[in-house]
Amino acid sequence: MTTQFNNQLVFITGGSSGIGLALAKQFAARGANVWIAARRIDQLQDAQAQIRAACLNADQTVGILQLDVADRKQINAAAAELMQKAGTPDYVINSAGVVQPGEFLQLKPEHFEWMMDINYLGTVFVTRALLPAMLKRGSGHLINISSSAGFVGVYGYTGYSGSKFAVKGFTDALRSEIKNCGISVSLVCPADTETPQLEYDDLHKPPITRELSKSTGRMKADQAAEIILRGIERRRYLIIPGFMNRLTYIASNLLGAAWYPFMDWMVRDARRAVGAANDKACQSDLNDPDQV
Repeated sequence: MTTQFNNQLVFITGGSSGIGLALAKQFAARGANVWIAARRIDQLQDAQAQIRAACLNADQTVGILQLDVADRKQINAAAAELMQKAGTPDYVINSAGVVQPGEFLQLKPEHFEWMMDINYLGTVFVTRALLPAMLKRGSGHLINISSSAGFVGVYGYTGYSGSKFAVKGFTDALRSEIKNCGISVSLVCPADTETPQLEYDDLHKPPITRELSKSTGRMKADQAAEIILRGIERRRYLIIPGFMNRLTYIASNLLGAAWYPFMDWMVRDARRAVGAANDKACQSDLNDPDQV
């Protein structure tokens, strides 16, 4: 087992569940000091106990911060508390994320704002709060969690794909800016992973989206975290867990514009499987346009 994380400080948003928690436990098992942030204190405390149990050494620190990444003031206060109590993090992992699937006209404007506030702006503002101290020290590693829906637009994910594409664009540009500053950057694009978020996602997916997801498979959070951690160890920029997920990324890039007819064929096949009556995307009277 690698020891390169001994005494390193890791800060993870969304660290009380899912991939964030799985990463926190695996970092702890490799000797790191781990701080996690999330909104619910009860989940944070439960996650803290799990991370402590995974620690390699008795003297490792496991800290928690109650934080809503949609609130910039809370982010700045949490960052200040983290640096005061633990120091400047060596690894910052932006894992906090939410999803609300649905055809475009089924979604409310608030859904788009919610996903952009947490998935995209939460990533931006946590990075903005902690990156200056990392740059001043001249070392560190920033890891942003996007999604397979962040490199391929998926039926039923206009809001979610939009927010995760934004994470990818932000991270691509930031990597270029700080490449020569001693800071490593990684972009992670997981496919469906068995987490509480996916459980919610499964309950609300449009039928066509649910049918499409059958072909992609899904991973366990611990399995995805292992792949992500190996990518972090190797300082890889792009980390894509899962064989089918990597194949989709490669195919979508190699095919270029030819990718879209392929996706159209997949959607037509899914539409036939669930029945055209279940396709609501073409109905224009589902939401009052005055709500926009």
